[in-house]
Amino acid sequence: MSDRPNDPLLRLRGVCKNFGPVRALVDVDLDVPAGQVTALAGDNGAGKSVLIKCIAGIYTPDSGQLFWRGEPVRLRGPRDAAALGIETVYQDLALCDNLDVVQNMFLGREKLWHHVLDEGNMEAAAVDTLRRLSVTSIRSVHQQVRSLSGGQRQSVAIAKAVLWNSQLVIMDEPTAALGVAQTKVVLGLVRRLAERGLAVILISHNMNDVFAVADRIVVLYLGRVVATCPIVDIDRGSVVELMTTGRYDSRSTTPAA
Repeated sequence: MSDRPNDPLLRLRGVCKNFGPVRALVDVDLDVPAGQVTALAGDNGAGKSVLIKCIAGIYTPDSGQLFWRGEPVRLRGPRDAAALGIETVYQDLALCDNLDVVQNMFLGREKLWHHVLDEGNMEAAAVDTLRRLSVTSIRSVHQQVRSLSGGQRQSVAIAKAVLWNSQLVIMDEPTAALGVAQTKVVLGLVRRLAERGLAVILISHNMNDVFAVADRIVVLYLGRVVATCPIVDIDRGSVVELMTTGRYDSRSTTPAA
């Protein structure tokens, strides 16, 4: 295990993924540091979803290498990723409307005591996780998810991801279909994850959201990484041009100073 403090938590080198003749990822290099929000930007078909599924263990790269804390790893499935501390909050949230908040947070990972559900400890852990994330909009952890707003559901999904001592949280379009107030709550949660020392990968088409919370941005174009830089060193126009053309014209759109 690497002990160098500046090493990224996750590193990808030369990652490729093909689906028949389609080259979804081409020689992708990516560093994901702890304590920062790394935004993935790209147009539809750029490879963002394939990339995060390789990190989440759903897809196995055809070539290239993933490094976790400086050590090479091979993820044979989502359980391998979860064992490292990688959790993913997908756009559909994967929550069950007919279950309450506690049941959703522990779904598939229920705690048992003498072969019986340990409901007291599960409730306490759920309440503590929501408290640590400063989620105050949920009145009771015994509310069914169907009764929650979109922002509250997203908060539950994020809390579920960090409940398991996760170190990297991947978030796919977390503010899609949310109103202004709910978006503000969710973006606040994203920043709090980074402030707690977690690494966050954020996928979003909303550049306002990206520039509000990201520390770094990685732009994909047709499966390739075409830009990686601190968010303060680039402007929205440059990101959009990179997303749509794979390059930017420095005469018309320059990185922010």
